[in-house]
Amino acid sequence: MSVRYTQVDAFSSEPFRGNPAAVLVLAALPSAAWMQRVASELGLAATAFVVKPSDGGTTFGLRWFTRTSELQLCGHGTLASSRLLWEDGVAPAGAPIEFQAPSGPLRAERRGDWIELDFPATPPAEAEPPAGLAEALGVTTSWVGRSRFDVVAILDDEAAVRNAAPDLAALRRIDARGVMMSAPAAAGSGFDFVSRFFAPRIGIDEDSVTGSAHCSLAPYWAARLGRQEMVGYQASPRGGVVRVRVAGDRVVLGGQTALVARGELLVDPE
Repeated sequence: MSVRYTQVDAFSSEPFRGNPAAVLVLAALPSAAWMQRVASELGLAATAFVVKPSDGGTTFGLRWFTRTSELQLCGHGTLASSRLLWEDGVAPAGAPIEFQAPSGPLRAERRGDWIELDFPATPPAEAEPPAGLAEALGVTTSWVGRSRFDVVAILDDEAAVRNAAPDLAALRRIDARGVMMSAPAAAGSGFDFVSRFFAPRIGIDEDSVTGSAHCSLAPYWAARLGRQEMVGYQASPRGGVVRVRVAGDRVVLGGQTALVARGELLVDPE
């Protein structure tokens, strides 16, 4: 038996930009150990495992793994999974997709060339900077907070975010899934805020485009800018655009996708 996987670049309409994810669609949930070995073998920022409904229902199971660990919430893996399910006819083309994930229920809807994801908001609360954060980031922060998963560091301007060169070994010692830095976007850029995300503790030195980080950035910038709908740009080397809309305790993330590659695993799920 072989298992097909597909690589999708998420949060970009162009191949080789945005954030790459592998997606496997399975009839039953394999062991966590097998999924972790597959993710480590494929070596992408995330590998998504989608399980078809077995009871005639419409809700798909969904789990995500990095090279080294399981994720509780993953935007680009969900975006990639949604695109593939519609592309391959596993989910009806015009219908929303419901997922049950470790973080709870998620929903995907197609809006023309864009896909919108309904995710839980994870607003950051102001907090004392973790010991060593300033030295690890190598930049001056104007505000520091913590969300459910991450440390959020706000800088004064876009150039400071783009030019930062954090000490990854030092960041690995920060007790959080990852550390994001963000700042207002430059005037005339077409974006409201920019960001970067570093998660060396879970095997991702710098993530290309982090949907789940925008579940924290969206409520922060909504409160600061006085707008519920915004556009963020993650200024990694690959780069990517994330539309956000704050809706109570949920955040709607909008992104585009590009199919890049298909392959087969010549091993059986365990």
